[in-house]
Amino acid sequence: MIVGYTTGVYDMFHIGHLNIIKRAKQNCDYLIVGVSTDELVIKEKGKIPVIPYQERTAIVEAIKYVDIVVPQVDKNKMAAWKKYHFNKMFVGSDWKGTEVWNAYEKEFEPLGIEIVYLPHTDGITSTMLTSVIKNLNRE
Repeated sequence: MIVGYTTGVYDMFHIGHLNIIKRAKQNCDYLIVGVSTDELVIKEKGKIPVIPYQERTAIVEAIKYVDIVVPQVDKNKMAAWKKYHFNKMFVGSDWKGTEVWNAYEKEFEPLGIEIVYLPHTDGITSTMLTSVIKNLNRE
């Protein structure tokens, strides 16, 4: 059985999020999705998510492609692997070639863990949605 793992904030859930999750599930038998906690988002992005963690988790849990949702409390992918024992880790193609993901590739290669870069959905981000909403409120 191929166990897949992907993570995200999933704030202001949109079609790009769904595309990643759906494509990940097409490449594994069992999909684990880590949802970033509010504390991690504040630490990493310096902002409070629009949608609270519990609600973001409920949204992701309701998606038919997701087998289980787990909290992402930090970005330590090796600790996640030790806990969840996945065979493949999925991330958007916009991360391919970055210093962070190049390091993950080197770290996971000896373990036989495949990092799969899935096509990024251009033209939509949660930041973009938040900006549109803020601009509507100003009118």
